[in-house]
Amino acid sequence: MQLKALFVWATALLPALAAAQDAPRMPVTDVRVLLIAAIDSPTGEARGVFTGDMAKMITDRFKASGPILIDVTTQKRFSQAGCSRLNVHFSQDGVVLPGNPSPQAKSIDIGLNYCRDGLPPKSTS
Repeated sequence: MQLKALFVWATALLPALAAAQDAPRMPVTDVRVLLIAAIDSPTGEARGVFTGDMAKMITDRFKASGPILIDVTTQKRFSQAGCSRLNVHFSQDGVVLPGNPSPQAKSIDIGLNYCRDGLPPKSTS
């Protein structure tokens, strides 16, 4: 009986998850905007799309077919106000790497300790 209840719950949750994935992304030329947005967000998350000259240069270099997506999530909020441990996830579809002619989806995660003032926290507790 518990499995059935879990299935019903998961089925009800799927449309909300899909809607969250389809939420508009903030266009940014500076990733720090999303870092601060995630720190300030009650959910600890911020989603964006990298735009501007640097994004174009990266996309052209790898002959990519998709935009550079950035998802920032808070892993831990530190006791120092405005400071968190963040995970920054970059992803892009249609990336062509040297030596491999077929396009692929690529992603990378970067973890960092960051404060609203752009400095690392004085303490990670």
